[in-house]
Amino acid sequence: MIDDPAPITEHLAELRKRIFWIVLTMVVFAVAAFSYAEQIFLFLMDPAVQAIGEQGGKLQAIAPTETFFTYLKCALLAGFVLSLPVTFWQIWVFVAPGLYATERRAIVPFVVISSLLFIGGATFGYTQVFPLVFEFLSGFSSELVEQNWTMREAFSVTTRLFLAFGVAFELPVFVFFLSITGIMSARRMLSGTPYAVLAMFVVAAILTPPDFVSQVLLAIPMLILYLLGVAVAWMFEPRRRRIEAEAETDKRA
Repeated sequence: MIDDPAPITEHLAELRKRIFWIVLTMVVFAVAAFSYAEQIFLFLMDPAVQAIGEQGGKLQAIAPTETFFTYLKCALLAGFVLSLPVTFWQIWVFVAPGLYATERRAIVPFVVISSLLFIGGATFGYTQVFPLVFEFLSGFSSELVEQNWTMREAFSVTTRLFLAFGVAFELPVFVFFLSITGIMSARRMLSGTPYAVLAMFVVAAILTPPDFVSQVLLAIPMLILYLLGVAVAWMFEPRRRRIEAEAETDKRA
C-alpha cells in the first residue's frame, strides 16, 4: 500500500478522470444501441406484455413524445449494461492504489466476476421475478378498471427491477471490498447478519414496486449473496493479515 496519502485534490482529479471515461463509454454504447431501441424495448417488456395480454389489455402511449423518450431510455439502459466492464475496470483502477501489490493484480477477475454478477442478477429478475410481479400487478382488473398500461410507466417498473436485481447481485463484491480494505472484518459482518437482513428488506422495499412478492424475491437472494461474500472474505482474511505483517516487517527493516 502507499504510505504517503495523496492530496485530496489529486484524488478528486483522478475520480473525475475515471467518471469521464465511464460516462463516455456509456454514451458511445447508448448511441450505437439506439438503432435497436425498439427490439430492446420489446425484449424487456415481454413479461409485462404477456401478463397484461392475459387480461385483454395492452401497452399504450398517451403523449406525443412518449415513444421516442422511452426508446431513448432503452438505449441508455443498453449503454449502461454494455459499458459495465469498463465501469468496473475504472472503479478498480481508482481504488487500486490503496491495495497491496498482490491484490492489484486481481483486476481481471474483479471485472469479469462483477460483470457476470450484474448480468446474472438481471437475468434472474427477468426470468424468475418479472413474470410473477407483472402477473400480480395485472390481477386487479375488474368491470370498473381495465388494465391498459402506458409504455413509459411499464418500462419504468421494468427498469427499476432490472437495475435493482443487477445491483443487488453485486453484494458479494461489496462485502469482499469491505474486508480487503480493512473497513469491516468478516467476523463482524457475520455477527451483524440480523441487521443486514433488516437492511436488505428495507432496500428491497425501496427498490421494488409496492408488492410483497418482488420485495421477498429480491431480499432473499441478497441475503444468500451477503453470506457468500462474508464466506469469501473469511477465506481471504488470513492471507491479507499475512501480507500486512510482511509489509510491517519490511517497513521496520
